[in-house]
Formats: sequence, C-alpha cells, structure tokens
Amino acid sequence: MTTQTLTFLFIGSSFALYIAIAIWSRAGSTRDFYVAGEGVNPIANGMATAADWMSAASFISMAGIIAFLGRDGSVYLLGWTGGYVLLALLLAPYLRKFGRYTVPDFIGERYYSRTARLVAVLCLIFVSFTYVAGQMRGVGIVFSRFLEVEVTTGVIIGMAIVFMYAVLGGMKGITYTQVAQYCVLIFAYLVPAIFISLMVTNNPVPQLGFGSELNDGSNVSVLQKLDSVLTDLGFSPYTEGQKSTVDVLAITAALMFGTAGLPHVLVRFFTVPKVSDARLSAGYALVFIAILYTTAPAVAAFARLNFVDTIHETPYENAPSWFSQWESIGLVAWKDKNNDGVMQYGAGHALEPQRPKFSDERGPSGQRLLENSPSVSNNEIYIDRDIIVLANPEIAGLPSWVIALVAAGGVAAALSTAAGLLLVISSAVSHDLLKKTFMPKINDRQELFCARIAAAIAVFVAGLFGIYPPAFVAQVVAFAFGLAAASIFPALFLGIFVKSITREGAVTGMLAGLLFTFFYIVFFKFIEPSQNIPANWIFGISPEGIGTIGMILNITATITVSRFTPKPPKNVGKIIKELRLPPS
Repeated sequence: MTTQTLTFLFIGSSFALYIAIAIWSRAGSTRDFYVAGEGVNPIANGMATAADWMSAASFISMAGIIAFLGRDGSVYLLGWTGGYVLLALLLAPYLRKFGRYTVPDFIGERYYSRTARLVAVLCLIFVSFTYVAGQMRGVGIVFSRFLEVEVTTGVIIGMAIVFMYAVLGGMKGITYTQVAQYCVLIFAYLVPAIFISLMVTNNPVPQLGFGSELNDGSNVSVLQKLDSVLTDLGFSPYTEGQKSTVDVLAITAALMFGTAGLPHVLVRFFTVPKVSDARLSAGYALVFIAILYTTAPAVAAFARLNFVDTIHETPYENAPSWFSQWESIGLVAWKDKNNDGVMQYGAGHALEPQRPKFSDERGPSGQRLLENSPSVSNNEIYIDRDIIVLANPEIAGLPSWVIALVAAGGVAAALSTAAGLLLVISSAVSHDLLKKTFMPKINDRQELFCARIAAAIAVFVAGLFGIYPPAFVAQVVAFAFGLAAASIFPALFLGIFVKSITREGAVTGMLAGLLFTFFYIVFFKFIEPSQNIPANWIFGISPEGIGTIGMILNITATITVSRFTPKPPKNVGKIIKELRLPPS
C-alpha cells in the first residue's frame, strides 16, 4: 500500500476509536462533563494527563526547536518537565482536596469574590486560546502533508473530530479518549526513533544512541559529527548555547511556573476519587511523559544530521522526494541565489523576519519561489521547524507504515490537548460565568446544554486560530505558558500557602501580570517584530521568557495591595487550613 493509503487507514482507524470511546462514555451530567464523575483510575488518569500535557508542541515542534537551536533548545525540556514536578508537588493535591470543578471555582471561593472569579476566567481564556492555536496549527500541518489537503481543510477536519468527542463526551469522554491517544502518540514517537538509532549507531535505545559512535567506522559520536558538520556550514556548535544565561533562566522559569498554572492540566486532578489518587496519577503521568521527553533530544540530533546529509550541496533535480512533497505545501523552500542549480544550506536567515511569501510561478528548476529571501544570506533553504518530527521518517528513508504511524501520532498529540483546552474554556463559560455568576438558577440539564454550546463555539474559534496561526507551534505554546505563569500560577500558589492574601490583591496581581506579559509579547512579535532583539528586551529577556517577569510583577502587586486592604474573612482562613492538613 502507498504511504497515503496507509495514512488514511491509520488516521481513520484512530478517529473511529476516539469517536466510539466518546459515544461509549457520553456525559450524562455536569459532574461527568466537568470532572468525569471523579471516578478515573490513577493509572488511566496518568496516561490521560500525559496526553493532555504532551501537546503538538511536545510531539511535533519540540524536537524541531532542539534540532535547530541545539543546547539552547534544552530550556523547553527543562522548563516543561520541571514544571510538571512543581505542579504535582505544590498544587495538584490541594486543588483535588478543595473538590470543585474548575480553577476559577477555587479562585472565586478562596478570594471570596465574584470579580476574582471573572478575572480568573479572563486569564484562563487568554491562556487556553493562545495554547489551542498551536494545537490546531499542528493538526493542519499533519493533514496538509499526509492527506494532501489544504491546511484550512485539515484544520476543519480536526475541528469536526474534536467537536464529536469533546462536546458529546465532556471530560469523561475526553479522559478515556486521551488514554487511547497517549498509546498512539508514544508508539508513533518511539518506533521511528528506535529505527533511526539502529540505522545510525546500531544502538536500539535512542536515549543512548545519540551519544554513541556512528556505525560508519569513523570513531566519531553523533554529537561530535553534528558539531563538526554545523561548524563547517557556519553555524555555532550544536552542543554550545548562544542565549544569555538570564534569558535561559527566564524561559525555563516561565515554562516551569506556566506548566503549574495550566488550567487544562490542573483540572485533570479533579477527576480522581481521592487526594492520594491525585498524587499517584501525578507520579504515573511523570513516568509516561518522561518516555517521550528523554527521546526528543535523540530525535532532534538524528533529524538535523540526516537533513544536512540529504540536502546540502544536492542538485535540486536530484532532491529527495520528501523535499518536493513538503515544498508543495510551503513548509520547505529553496531559492537558487547563485544560479548553480545546487541547494546550499548554511548559516543565515533564509527569510526576512515575516512569514515566507511564495510566488505563483515556479522557478527554472521547478522550485517554489521565495519572494522575501534576503540576498545577503548564503542560506538558500527554508525549513519550517514544525515539520522535523513528521518528516524525520521520510528523511531517513523508513518504511511507509512508519511514516503513516507518525502522522497518526501527530494528530493524536494535537487533538488530545486541543480537546482538554476546549473543555476548560466551555467549563469556565457554563459553570463559572453562567451557573456561578450570571444565571445561578439554571438546573443541571440547562448547565450541561450551555457547556456543550460553549464547547462548540470554542471549537470554532480554535479553528480560526489554527487557520491563521500567530507563529510556529512551540513558540505559540511558550507564549501560553508565559501568560499562565504571569496570571494563574501566583493566584493559586499564594491562595494555598499565604492566608493574608486578599481579593483586591489577587485581582490586581492577576491583571497586572496578564496585561504586562500579553502586551510585551504582542509588541515584539506582532507590532514591532524588527525590534525583537536582545538589546531591546527588558533585562535581556525574550518574549518567550517574559512570563517570569510578569509572575514577579503579579506576586509583588498581590502582596503589596493585600497589605493595604481589609484582611480576608475568617472562613477563608479555615478553608486554607483544611486544605493544608494531611488527608486522614
């Protein structure tokens, strides 16, 4: 069978499985819709949490970032993994013990304020829609390449599938669908990594393979060869970082604290029967997450090395088939700057700062023509970072079924997180805005109906973000983590561990952190992208790391305002005291 036929078969089978699970586990009450009836087994919840957390950024884009940034890309591994540990230790058990449906529920009651609840909903929607933009872009990329449809069509197909099991099954359907999606995505990630590790080093363990010697008899390790090859092409060594220490620390911290403030991950700990189960599921999830995260550096190193070997100084007429296939959808491109018909890959930007602009006509060799490629750069190759994992099996010449499997894994990763985010958005609207604020008299059935309507609207908006994405996947997701770190995490952390924080302090802090971080990102990424250089950043911190400053601003404003406003009521102190008591 052809690669496309196998891809249709693999993705179609996985879709049928997801929809069948949604029908089997259809939510019959708001308790089922919001927290899966609080009856999920810790192991199943651990797998669902891993799938929810390992989004398209983890599966599709993280290895691409590491492949092109080298050591600097490790901040994503450190930040996301460290953040999950932080979440499991500091927040998950306490929020489960609190026993409500949503994060705004906790903030509204802890800070005894409808305004605090509304601000929490605002922060949650900002974070979730920023995050979901990356997921829907990932879906569009997978479909556009492997099903040979337009990106827009791919996003619409993804919207339809998410609509089916998110709107129908709610958290109950999403939880068991995510268990299946974890199995699909982890298998799809490991199989090509093991294949390539064997091909390159004869070592079947990717985590060890990328530090092993090549099997070409050169007595040189993969990383040594990669350093040498990239240095010859004018790049800095792969194993040396170029980012400043302060920016590395800021990005890592923003990702860590942002992870601990992500609402769609936090709500997963409301779905287990007991507090002890929340701790157990957090531990299981960390193991399931570590399997992919320890494999990603190997995937990145192998992909970059194979990419250079198959492209650099290759005549365009002899370009491998994968290049023309990805070129047809605008995710790789070549501009023959010296008119020699040979593709040259090296240091320097293949594009001006904006997105690639393609001519309607083809060049003399049949290539897609880039209209915004700077002549000052010797680099003739443009490659979108988001394709590295998806194209890796093709670059390495792996069997068609492996390529199809990776496509199914990429879709599973993107859809699992998208569904969790959309459910969080719908819960915030139906439960926190309507039931708890504006329409307290609606019954359970009406609230469930409103939740499904809100989920449907959220799917539509998410699709628009996927069709018109603001950046590549992992970068968009990094912005979401920064917003979460600057707005939600401080309110949760201080709310649990500091009794004296007042509602006025919490509201001021959340708004200050959110607005500062949001406008900093918007300015440097969209208003003045040409000014997005270290010399213009505050304290030398990039937009990806500015959430750390936003978090500090939030905490400072919260504590300062709390000192000059009336103390919280006594019942709030009692709630906090009970939360922090060990379970009996």
